[in-house]
Amino acid sequence: MSEYLLDSNVLIQHLRGHGATTDLLTRLALEGPLGIAAICRTEVIAGMRDKERAATLRFLDALACYPLGASVADRAGELIGHSRSRGITLDVPDAIIAATALTYELILLTYNDRHFPIPELKLYPDMPRLS
Repeated sequence: MSEYLLDSNVLIQHLRGHGATTDLLTRLALEGPLGIAAICRTEVIAGMRDKERAATLRFLDALACYPLGASVADRAGELIGHSRSRGITLDVPDAIIAATALTYELILLTYNDRHFPIPELKLYPDMPRLS
């Protein structure tokens, strides 16, 4: 389906009008559809204001949305357990996002790469600077 998975913070930066993020997403969308993990949709909707509703939903509806099925849920649990055994705390939403990227073999775009201490996870290397 899509080659890239967008973290919630990338979605939020785009929706807030961060030009460099919007430019990057526009460029990547020319290569193919962009996707999100279902939990990212939940996070963005939970934080949107009423006046942002129409534009936010229009944007989210334009993205492929990867479901939280059994294989993603199991992989997320394994990531959390493995991280815990190394003394690292991995939040459930981040584990679900990482598991989605790994399960569907996607490259994750995030501004919080420290939230994803998972060696096998492919992160987009050239995120624009936040100013």
